Amino acid sequence: MSEALLSRIEDAGINASAPRQQLWMDGWLLRFSPGKAKRARCINAVAAGRLPLEEKLRRAQAVFDQAGLPLVVRVTPFSLPAELDRHLAGIGLQVMDDTRVMVGALTGLDTVADPLPEACSLRPAEAHDYAEIIGRLRASPEGQRRAHAERLSASPVAYQGWLLQQGDRTLACGQYAREGDLVGLYDVFTDPAERGRGLAALLCRHLLREAAGQGARTAYLQVDAANAPARKVYQRLGFTDAYAYHYRTADPAAAG
Repeated sequence: MSEALLSRIEDAGINASAPRQQLWMDGWLLRFSPGKAKRARCINAVAAGRLPLEEKLRRAQAVFDQAGLPLVVRVTPFSLPAELDRHLAGIGLQVMDDTRVMVGALTGLDTVADPLPEACSLRPAEAHDYAEIIGRLRASPEGQRRAHAERLSASPVAYQGWLLQQGDRTLACGQYAREGDLVGLYDVFTDPAERGRGLAALLCRHLLREAAGQGARTAYLQVDAANAPARKVYQRLGFTDAYAYHYRTADPAAAG
């Protein structure tokens, strides 16, 4: 994959995770949403800036302290300055959440809808409903559910959530955010009691078909490097590893 495409995908991921609580500081995008997603409560170091690293980190720490959140830095192949990861390690910030960005082409995607399990249906869900449903499935605290709903509603890149349901019960859910010919899959989750039935793959194929019908040609997603079952599902769907990123923070247990 070209560096230009990967850079576009990184930009799309940043755009799709934009919370209301964010500000620019000398080339760094500071995000401090109280929600669960770390990509919405971390530093994205997208430009080198002019201040010394120590000064930037001191100023960023003050922002996160005021928000009542631990300082978390997202480190990608595009992070600047180039020595950022080495500097963070040197001052004792620990690695957490080793993540893979996987990418797949939508050309040649099967346009025939998958048959649904008996008595099941697929329906779209608006931001608030989606955040509440996946929050319940994940047992997320109420405050995180509210922050998730707020972020989805205010996102500059529109999300579309889908629920695979049997009656009133949600078996699996997932959503996509399309920006031009790029589409990201987000928050794909299967009820633990329903795993192993191929529901995540079925739902992802539906999301990808929907996005392709709107003009998407390349799909991306972010997945925990240690989540072997999910990675196998995505590989069977045609996704391959494109690049890795991780976070650094003083206390991974507190920042989780």
